[in-house]
Amino acid sequence: MDIHQILKQLPHRYPILLVDRVLEIEKGKRIKALKNVSINEPYFLGHFPHRPVMPGVLMLEALAQAAALLAFDMLDVTPDDKTVYYFAGIDRARFKRPVEPGDQLILDVALDRMKAGIFKFNACASVGVEMATEASLMCTMRNIA
Repeated sequence: MDIHQILKQLPHRYPILLVDRVLEIEKGKRIKALKNVSINEPYFLGHFPHRPVMPGVLMLEALAQAAALLAFDMLDVTPDDKTVYYFAGIDRARFKRPVEPGDQLILDVALDRMKAGIFKFNACASVGVEMATEASLMCTMRNIA
């Protein structure tokens, strides 16, 4: 899935769109996606000027966006302007390695279970063979007025 297809699925836009490409998708099971980390990202101006590091919360957001793409693919839906995909919870988040400009962040998300409209995912982000972060994510889709 290229950036044009991702833009049709996710409502996020610059600077908060954090998935550049989907590398693999196993319907209803897992997704592997890519975030290219560039020095031009706006958060690097202040986080940190002397040693730019991608904020952990944005790594979690990137994983959640990949999870949304997996959920939409699994349900065969394309969300509209009245559909929002929210975090419902984040458990066991761990940050193992800093992510810096020039890194390619590989987002690997697997569906653990879905019940009553709540999706639970096991997610990890890595750079090369090194894990950068891992977490258990809970997300839900809601219609808004």
